Amino acid sequence: MRWDEQTVEADERARLPGHADTAVVRRFDAPEALETRFYEVRAKSALNRVPAGSRVPFGWTINPYRGCSHACTYCVLGDTAVLTADGRTRPIRHVRPGDRIYGTVQRGAYRRYAITEILDHWVVRKPAYRVTLESGTDLITSADHRFLTEHGWKHVIGAEHGPRQRPHLTLNSKLMGTGAFAEGPTESSGYKSGYLCGAIRRDGDLSTRVENRPGGRAWEHAQLRLALADFEALARAQAYLDDLGVETRSFQLAAVQERGCETHASRASSRRSVSVIREFSAWPRRVADDWCKGFLAGSYDADGSFSSGGVRICSMDATTVDWITLACRRLGVAFIVENVREGICNVRIRGGLEHELRFLHLTDPAVTRKRSIEGRAVKSQSRLEVASVEPLGVELPLYDITTGTGDFIANGVVSHNCFARPTHEYLEFDAGRDFEREIVVKVNVPEVLRSELARPSWKREHIAMGTNTDPYQWVEGRYKLMRGIWEVLRDAANPCSILTKSPLLLRDLDLMLEVSERTDVSACLSVPTLDEKAWRASEPHTPHPRARLDAVAKLNAAGIPTGILIAPLMPGVNDAPEQVERIIALAREAGAVSIGGQTLFLRGAVREIYFDWLRSYRPELVPRYEQLYARGAYMPERERREIERAAGLPGARLKADPERFRHRSGLRRPAPAPATKEVVRQQTLF
Repeated sequence: MRWDEQTVEADERARLPGHADTAVVRRFDAPEALETRFYEVRAKSALNRVPAGSRVPFGWTINPYRGCSHACTYCVLGDTAVLTADGRTRPIRHVRPGDRIYGTVQRGAYRRYAITEILDHWVVRKPAYRVTLESGTDLITSADHRFLTEHGWKHVIGAEHGPRQRPHLTLNSKLMGTGAFAEGPTESSGYKSGYLCGAIRRDGDLSTRVENRPGGRAWEHAQLRLALADFEALARAQAYLDDLGVETRSFQLAAVQERGCETHASRASSRRSVSVIREFSAWPRRVADDWCKGFLAGSYDADGSFSSGGVRICSMDATTVDWITLACRRLGVAFIVENVREGICNVRIRGGLEHELRFLHLTDPAVTRKRSIEGRAVKSQSRLEVASVEPLGVELPLYDITTGTGDFIANGVVSHNCFARPTHEYLEFDAGRDFEREIVVKVNVPEVLRSELARPSWKREHIAMGTNTDPYQWVEGRYKLMRGIWEVLRDAANPCSILTKSPLLLRDLDLMLEVSERTDVSACLSVPTLDEKAWRASEPHTPHPRARLDAVAKLNAAGIPTGILIAPLMPGVNDAPEQVERIIALAREAGAVSIGGQTLFLRGAVREIYFDWLRSYRPELVPRYEQLYARGAYMPERERREIERAAGLPGARLKADPERFRHRSGLRRPAPAPATKEVVRQQTLF
């Protein structure tokens, strides 16, 4: 997440409901913090005693935050094209965590394009709105989506007064971005022929010579040698030649290697192959659009460049320049011919970044480095004014992602992306929306904890973290309280464990290893389901379950015993045996030292919140849940055991390979106490 260069919009002292002292109330100008208030308080204690009646095998917890902001309302239609790091586009429904795409960063006085990584991806159903731009581009989004305009970030829908008052789009708004994307070409025979023509005529050597063999018999030697500086272009050319039945052989040009640059080449040496190549690289008698796209792509890969000065194709052949300009005119690409020096010309694409990207998308050259816009300034293109904003009157499946920069490029404009309830009620907050938007931050938790663990009365009892609210929710990226907590636990050599839904835990792996040198430490990640629909319905704004399993593997590989918790197990939602078996199989592959689970329990206000969700998501299950939870927060023991047995939950801790957890330093710890019962504390649902 991106917190650098954020500004505090409000910094005031206010009375926090249910809290004796005043709190500093902050709002951050960050996409993750929209409509969220952070109450910075100085806690009087860091350790929380677990009530005696709780069904957990530990007595103490630490909760640096109250409330959890795993929530978001921004989303766009699944067909929305996202600009990827290779300069191409992909529908947002097809991108996944780990993919590299373009976002923006503020550098000095300018916002610039930068490559970022997708951290999360999900889909929800929401009322849809259509934003139409003067260029004719349609953007289908939710009402709460935000776009970057000349005057800052603005929501799709808002109001000038009242509870919906917020910056929003009007007919005077002009969006910022690259401009509309163009549809890419299809790899037809015409496109392939054009590509080979462009690449071979610039960087290929077709020759036929007659040699006399011993005995005086003449022999005709035919050969193609194609040398391209970028392997991606050579690989595409070879693939297209293979489609024509032309066998090629790759080799390196030693002369170029001596200058410190590896340039690869391909060779074909049969008369039939050279004859076929001559035919496909000849100037066509009739020009088609797909041939023009392929020809421009091949010419650009062979001798083109892309920099702040724009897209250029260089040529020393007047005929080739004529064909390049002909292809540009046919495709509606604006250009100018520049005489660099005698005998050398540049064909430069005109119109700024919008038209340069249109050229690259239309033609789809192979070389990634020649498609980069990283570092280019974000400017408002000529026809990105808002022409209309209208509700569609229907709910649609809308997608969203979380990125490292906090934004992404969708359909050619810059878009914002997104990012344990009952305990909130004692602060006179509700357990619903307030739990997500009114976050209490105990800014002094590390210092208070150090004092408490230093007391003579403290008996170094096990401390479990993450049992109420997730300490690695995204706001931890701003306050970094967990690093201070790990340092205190290390210095006190206090046994501890952590339960979380977030791979952000890996940020503090160095400190966890230091703790593990002095005492027992373990981790557990909650993975309730791998089913995309069930995950997004029950945990709509949390990191992807597969990213959590990746974190399990990395922690175990580093020497931190880590398991998983399949919880909450929700009857009819995520308790199907095939679903649970898949989680268990992947957990074993990740080296999980424990696999635990527990059925859903519904305490206090969570009960009504969950039933409201169930009525909208799976109304047919409501009667069953009313029967299961008729007596209170927990379902009857018999039904609980039957559901866990039918789902296939393991009944015992996995045996871990002791070699996996050998510590790297020479320090030796006391032998760990016998394993206790598996921790099955349930995290919050939303």
